[in-house]
Amino acid sequence: MSSEFVIDPPAVVSLPVTGDTRRFPVNRIFCVGRNYADHAREMGHDPDREPPFFFMKPASAIVTDGKDMAYPHLSNDVHHEIEMVVAIGKGGENISADHALEHVYGYGVGLDMTRRDLQGEAKKLGRPWDTGKAFDQAAPCGAITPAAQCGHLGEGVVKLLINGQVRQEGNLNQLIWDVPETIAYLSTLFTLEPGDLIFTGTPAGVGPVKKGDVLEASIEGLESLKTTIR
Repeated sequence: MSSEFVIDPPAVVSLPVTGDTRRFPVNRIFCVGRNYADHAREMGHDPDREPPFFFMKPASAIVTDGKDMAYPHLSNDVHHEIEMVVAIGKGGENISADHALEHVYGYGVGLDMTRRDLQGEAKKLGRPWDTGKAFDQAAPCGAITPAAQCGHLGEGVVKLLINGQVRQEGNLNQLIWDVPETIAYLSTLFTLEPGDLIFTGTPAGVGPVKKGDVLEASIEGLESLKTTIR
């Protein structure tokens, strides 16, 4: 028991770093909604360039190091959404797009898992999406590759295989709001902090998973992510 706190503080959530024995500590997780035109269309929305919107997941939602993801409770319609993850290394507010990449430590591959039935119910009732998006183990994430190694990614194939079959495929150059623009806009809403992650949106092809499915997510230039639904 800690002598400083009345209960033991939670352990730091962290991700492996490519080429380093040290790890990247996770602070907050911001997610951009409908940031690929084809995905906006498949969800029944106009893909025109409206201002981006964001929702959040807790750091505790991270699943890392190739661990299995538990199929969540109270849902019969859990969907996969592959996304590039931006790891913030330097904080700031009102960051200009021209300087936004100076705040990026690196990039990774993530899955924004969604209880689509609970999200849909919340939308109908005009309620927050937390139960659909921010549940336990809702954010499997691979290793963070430092930008010093992979560069700043503006294009590259984004692909998700389930049981060896392609389910989602797109390219980073199809982002409606690119990484600098996303960081700049987000930093007007929140003061970004080192350790924050930004899930940048998913291409078309989202759909349900079932227990036993093996998900393999990859983005050109980054370490791939593999997890099994149990």
